[in-house]
Amino acid sequence: MINLAGAPQGEAVRMDRIALLPIPTNDSWIRDYGPIFLNRIAHGRGAPRQIALDWRFNSWGGKYGACDLDDAVPQRLAEHYGFEVVEAGMVLEGGSLDVNGEGALLTTESCLLNRNRNPSMNREEIEEHLRVYLGIEQILWLGDGIAGDDTDGHVDDLARFAAANTIVTVIEQDPADVNYQPLQDNLSRLRAMRNRRGEPFTIATLPMPAPLYYDGVRLPASYANFYIANGAVLMPSFGCAADAVAQATLAELFPGRCIIAIPSGDLVWGLGAIHCLTQQHPALTRIVR
Repeated sequence: MINLAGAPQGEAVRMDRIALLPIPTNDSWIRDYGPIFLNRIAHGRGAPRQIALDWRFNSWGGKYGACDLDDAVPQRLAEHYGFEVVEAGMVLEGGSLDVNGEGALLTTESCLLNRNRNPSMNREEIEEHLRVYLGIEQILWLGDGIAGDDTDGHVDDLARFAAANTIVTVIEQDPADVNYQPLQDNLSRLRAMRNRRGEPFTIATLPMPAPLYYDGVRLPASYANFYIANGAVLMPSFGCAADAVAQATLAELFPGRCIIAIPSGDLVWGLGAIHCLTQQHPALTRIVR
């Protein structure tokens, strides 16, 4: 686990902020099988409380065989760090959702409603599960994911909250590209969405990188797979002209953070990138009134 404090680019890595914890896994993508933390904010004299939700993991719909080591990671981390774990009782990957901290959640129909995840649950039951376990009040549904995404359309390759009322989404400029129409459809959905106050969200756009292939197969390269750290945003880069556009866009959206581009061509060969490799553990907060 790494604590990133937003140090300027080129500054030496603070090894005192890095703890190496050997835990066996089947895959690298802890975003999808790691714990999702919830903080209960304390008001006045009450003590803040944090729980870790342990969702079921089935290797993205049973695509890659054994996943027992991945599925055990939340409990293994809890044994080391001592946090409280609650089993959520539903198959869910962390990359399939994004939240704004004010009760809204972004996700996709192509992933969460896929019968290879929770075949015994319908849309209404899935939504209720999200409300109960995540404290969600508003669920915002997008459609399909990008080409090459073996997760059936994780939202962290499509659209992310940059602020409570700001969503940034990827778009494809080439009408002949396979991603063009699905991303246009998602953009239309986003522009029609309203927050809990009935107001439209501010919608910003990121370009798609030049198409990347491995052995003739399209790879799911996307600038939406960024990670928001303490004082920084870690952005995947792919060695093309769109990198600079994406970095400038994220700098506008996150003015208080350093935007650090990390070459991710090798990572995306494994069908993931920066956000997929990470899972944040937030600090507890006390509010005194």
